[in-house]
Amino acid sequence: MRQKSGFWRAVPLILAALSLARPSMFPTLSFGDQEFTPSDLAKRSAKAAGVLASIGIAEGDTFAVMLRNSPTLIEIMLAARQIGAYLVSLNWHYKAQEAGYILRDSAAKALVIHGDLLSQIQAGIPDDMPLLEVEPDAANLQQRQSTPSRTIDWYAHLAKTKPLTTTSDQPRGMIAYTSGTTGQPKGVRRILPRPEDRPAAAGRLACMYQTGLGITPDGRCLISAPLYHSAPTSYVMFASQCGAWLRVEPRFDAETTLGAIERYKISRAYLVPTMLVRMLRLPPEVRARYDLSSLQFVAVTGAPCAPNIKRATIDWLGDVIYEAYASSELGYLTSISSKEARAKPGSAGRPIEGVTIRILDDQCRDVPVGTIGKIYARQTLALDFTYINRQQDRDAIEHEGFLTVGDIGYVDADGYLYVTDRRSDLVVSGGVNIYPAEIEAQLMAMTGVADCAVFGIPNPEFGQSLVAVIQKSGNVTLTPDSVQAFLSKRLANFKIPDVIEFRDTLPREETGKIFKRKLRDEYTADSNS
Repeated sequence: MRQKSGFWRAVPLILAALSLARPSMFPTLSFGDQEFTPSDLAKRSAKAAGVLASIGIAEGDTFAVMLRNSPTLIEIMLAARQIGAYLVSLNWHYKAQEAGYILRDSAAKALVIHGDLLSQIQAGIPDDMPLLEVEPDAANLQQRQSTPSRTIDWYAHLAKTKPLTTTSDQPRGMIAYTSGTTGQPKGVRRILPRPEDRPAAAGRLACMYQTGLGITPDGRCLISAPLYHSAPTSYVMFASQCGAWLRVEPRFDAETTLGAIERYKISRAYLVPTMLVRMLRLPPEVRARYDLSSLQFVAVTGAPCAPNIKRATIDWLGDVIYEAYASSELGYLTSISSKEARAKPGSAGRPIEGVTIRILDDQCRDVPVGTIGKIYARQTLALDFTYINRQQDRDAIEHEGFLTVGDIGYVDADGYLYVTDRRSDLVVSGGVNIYPAEIEAQLMAMTGVADCAVFGIPNPEFGQSLVAVIQKSGNVTLTPDSVQAFLSKRLANFKIPDVIEFRDTLPREETGKIFKRKLRDEYTADSNS
């Protein structure tokens, strides 16, 4: 099932603007009250590359960042491309255990981090890992002075470092970490094409990103999502490769976003469904204050967009909403325009050019049209990938050249895909993937917890919110507050369940496995009653 779309018509414009095999293009970057020209960014990223090279980061190496949205983060992302290094971006909500696992698993050779974030992951950082501290936190001054060989003031080092003058022929890109039903994060690392295949491979990637993100060289682009996610990172890097004008916000605020669209005459924007919800919740008179007529393409991805939210946004903004279904492993697979969404509410669209979708049952047999099964895709635009140190997991998701990330759905008679479950246990809250198994593993380490089940329930703002149902053990007194306090020391705050319930027993299947769907259905029924 393959869509023959018209997006290839945009390819000549894109290819003409891109130096596809080399990272030589730069955007015009707007941040706060500053604007950096492409020439400015070229110089600043070369200096950042010089700093990384000075601590031993070379082509093919991996390093990590834990940085909020900022020009410094953009410069480092561009510097990684110049060096040809892999970049791992840590969620700035992570705690020591979460960050430490990824730092070790990815074999990162250094970490660049905002100073005030250092204390929350300090215990998880490998002892021999160099730390480059951006805006050092005064509270960490004593610690920083006690380990001068390990901790480096980024800006001080930047001031005395010469720019790197060499450029890799093969940019590596970001290693995105994504979990499975085991809750163990897996690093998605792209397999590089052969030198003779690089221009064609880069051209295919450009086509995929243009379809999913809508960026063109003449676009005025806006992004306020945190850049530790793979899709926002892709947005920034593709805008850079296009030489587009790019406005990056430090964080999302609904009315600030409307003001930015009007002030900067934004034509292209990246928004996740939760952002749309918050914008729609602004009073009508507030929304009416802003001229949003410059918008041409709003890329909506990262989580399923509820049909009523999408329709309300289209009614407000016009036919500028384009939703895409994607994953870190497979890239962009389907897209749907506003016009199509009216006719096919709830659909994730049809496969983009170069993508074929199959729906298979548990025995890997094709199912009839309209029948729910596991979604498999063959993607010819994105580079192939491996899971770092987890080749067996990579092999397990492939069947006859088609790959699945475990999402469930069906295809209708017109070839439109409907995603009915984003992996069996995956919770998508505010555009962030949350894997209950990771939370359950932490709960099982808590005294007084005999067993537990964590799952998502509908939430009108975030898409889903977390529920934990706990079977207690012994005479230990547990309360929702004590459980949340326990988890908050081990997990990012967005992984802490909003609702915590205690039961003497949990429903189980004949195999003894917790019947999580029954629990989820109870809460869903309660919310609908």
